[in-house]
Amino acid sequence: MNEDMKPRIRDACQLLLRPVASVVLKCGMTWKEFADLSKSVFVDVASEEFGIKGRPTNISRMSILTGISRKEVKRQRELLDAKTPETSSKTTDATRVLSGWHQDPDYLNGGRQPVPLPETGPEPNFSGLFARYGGDTPLQTMLKELLNTNSIQEDAAGRLVVKSRYYMPTVMSEGHIQFFGSNLFDHAQTLNTNLAATADGGKRFEGFAVDDRIDPDAADDFKTFIDRRGQQFLEEVDDWLDKHRADSSNKSTIPIRLGVGLYAIHGPLPRGKS
Repeated sequence: MNEDMKPRIRDACQLLLRPVASVVLKCGMTWKEFADLSKSVFVDVASEEFGIKGRPTNISRMSILTGISRKEVKRQRELLDAKTPETSSKTTDATRVLSGWHQDPDYLNGGRQPVPLPETGPEPNFSGLFARYGGDTPLQTMLKELLNTNSIQEDAAGRLVVKSRYYMPTVMSEGHIQFFGSNLFDHAQTLNTNLAATADGGKRFEGFAVDDRIDPDAADDFKTFIDRRGQQFLEEVDDWLDKHRADSSNKSTIPIRLGVGLYAIHGPLPRGKS
């Protein structure tokens, strides 16, 4: 990488990763799990997009491109080929506690279901579970967090009842998470395509209108304006797409995916970013 470009690409990556980090933290994913996942993606992209003369990138070149050792590149390629992404051994202390409650025979009843636990007193109790799986987080901090996120609840007898097997600070539907990923991909892919496109063609439509000198009192009016006009435009696009849908009876036609996305902008960039 050109040394003059490094500060810019770092700034761009920090902006891109902020909403990603926000979502994965809300879902209980740790930085280690995310780092392991990003390693796999780096290898996959280097393999698919940086080959020479249409051939897949070899392991040595992928190692040079990614900075990952040849041995680790080979391992990641094998995992990708097997379609079984490796689960990181590092998860949150909270998830270890919840998972242990669901798996450890000492905390299960005869039907292999987690038993309600008193915080202290005769075993099995939550303090013993925490000592076994809680890591270095203080017990009361862990207990408060699990209660606040409804991962556990108190029953009428004051015992703790586990409600979730995995720690998720903010409950979101699978559909919403998938929607976040696919839409961020589509937008970033258009930007990526346009960065590499030549002046004489290959660019996709991309534009934005933003101003940082707007009266705050106009924010609600702007939302109403965008909701109405944006929806109107998307409905026009949807009609166009419907008219150009491939004939399903024509087996020689392989359909392609086309569309457009709109999003509203509200709020400043993170401090120090421009």
